[in-house]
Amino acid sequence: MVQNGSATQDIAALAEKWREKKGSLIMILHEIQNQYGYVPRDVSLKLSKLLDIPMARIYEVITFYNYFKLDPPGKYNISICLGTACYLKGAPELVEEVKSMLNVKEGQTTSDGLFHLDVVRCLGCCGLAPVMMVNGEIHGKVKREEVATILSKYKKEG
Repeated sequence: MVQNGSATQDIAALAEKWREKKGSLIMILHEIQNQYGYVPRDVSLKLSKLLDIPMARIYEVITFYNYFKLDPPGKYNISICLGTACYLKGAPELVEEVKSMLNVKEGQTTSDGLFHLDVVRCLGCCGLAPVMMVNGEIHGKVKREEVATILSKYKKEG
């Protein structure tokens, strides 16, 4: 993560590095996303000025691609698979349970910054359906009543 003091310098360096390359905005946004975990608004504003690109264009790219996030990620990123196997074996109920327990919607971070919920199309673990992944750790064959236990493990660590 970049400290605020060097953020302008780092953004300027990124802009210079990619300025003449095709698809430069996407590449710069990828690097910003990797540094911060999301694309902060103040960084987008600096980028807009440095590249002489309207904020609307930057926002258009950020919101078009699912990879880019506008909000800070949670400490624990929860992904629930809604691929065919997971869907048929009860994943929608897992999503509803997590939303209810954490008081968030899909794509949101809890107010304490601890959890972020995403719904994905496939995690490649169809034999373990339904699957819930937390920061890369796979939880397979999850039942709705197990969600509280899984989340409490991370709350304790948090």
